Amino acid sequence: MFAAILVCGASVLTSCGKDDNDTVVQPAAKEYFTLWNQYDALTALKNYVKDVTNPDSKNFIPAEDRIATFDMDGTFVGELYPTYFEYNLLEYRALDDPTYKDQAPADVKEAAQDIRDFVRNGTKLPANFDMKHAYAAAKAYSGMTLKEFDDYVKAYAEQPANGFTGMTYGQSHYKPMLQVFDYLKDNGFTYYVVSGSDRFICRALVESIGIPANRVIGMDVKLRSRSQGFTEGVNYTMGKEEDLVRTDELIIKNLKTNKVLQISQEIGKVPVLSFGNSSGDCAMHNYTLGNQQYKTAAFMLVADDDVRDHANLEEAAKRAATWREAGYYIISMKNDFKTIYGDGVVKTDFTFPVLSNKLNDYKYEEKCCHSHMQTTDTQHDKCDTYF
Repeated sequence: MFAAILVCGASVLTSCGKDDNDTVVQPAAKEYFTLWNQYDALTALKNYVKDVTNPDSKNFIPAEDRIATFDMDGTFVGELYPTYFEYNLLEYRALDDPTYKDQAPADVKEAAQDIRDFVRNGTKLPANFDMKHAYAAAKAYSGMTLKEFDDYVKAYAEQPANGFTGMTYGQSHYKPMLQVFDYLKDNGFTYYVVSGSDRFICRALVESIGIPANRVIGMDVKLRSRSQGFTEGVNYTMGKEEDLVRTDELIIKNLKTNKVLQISQEIGKVPVLSFGNSSGDCAMHNYTLGNQQYKTAAFMLVADDDVRDHANLEEAAKRAATWREAGYYIISMKNDFKTIYGDGVVKTDFTFPVLSNKLNDYKYEEKCCHSHMQTTDTQHDKCDTYF
């Protein structure tokens, strides 16, 4: 009997049933990249994965060392609506949220106004705005429990994405990039999100696409138990009914080489694959390519589609040339993606509420800002460098 089972399993064309006409049909091979065109980056990725997962290859990588890292904003989550999600969120929190705006500290309001002026008027962001934003954001959500903050982020993510129809902020994932996650998972890779954005914002945005919270690395603030006060955790025992709350103390802004330090701290292994979209990801890419043990690859996504997304073609071409020279594979949003956000999503002009003649009285009239990305992309790139 056992021999018969072995023979039956040896060929998918051998009948295992009583009827000799019954055959075992082999399932169709899974298609991974239905939303991609066949261009160089996809070919490079598939060839790489095929090589390093082949036990007979000299470049074989054991599954436990198949580590891939992904930036979030602009790599698999849309960022040009009209800027980073966490920037939009802080702007709303400090300037528009009726439950907070009247009590927002002056420096928080100032950072939020910097974002608003940049987005709506093309005003240059102040020097070192990445850190100015980080400190302001830490203050803006201080005192919220983790559940309250998660709910707050998700509620904002349900708003329609500015600059598009048919999509909310929370739905603004690059659909072809989600297929990369699926492909890597099925080939034994473990992937991590390594972002400049707040860790808990990232967790809220990637939960819907199945990325576990413990595989998200981002900007961090200190947490405290609700009744802990200023007592150090080593001297305080949390009670059963206490919640964890956010504080206004920034631990780290996860940018550039800080990304590398956090990868080392939290993952404990050097990645073999890295995906990003800005010069802020170069340190992470270089850390990956410097892996002395295994074959590696790094990919940069270029926002070069001004029909389906908001893009500056001249800037995109410069980035592509620079990154090719650095040894990174280029993913072209225009050439490589059959779709970006999925069916039914259409790019539109950005629109904003405008002030009426009454002080602090906002009339929600549409104010078109079609020219913003065409005239201020150099400034946006200054911002984009950090994520």
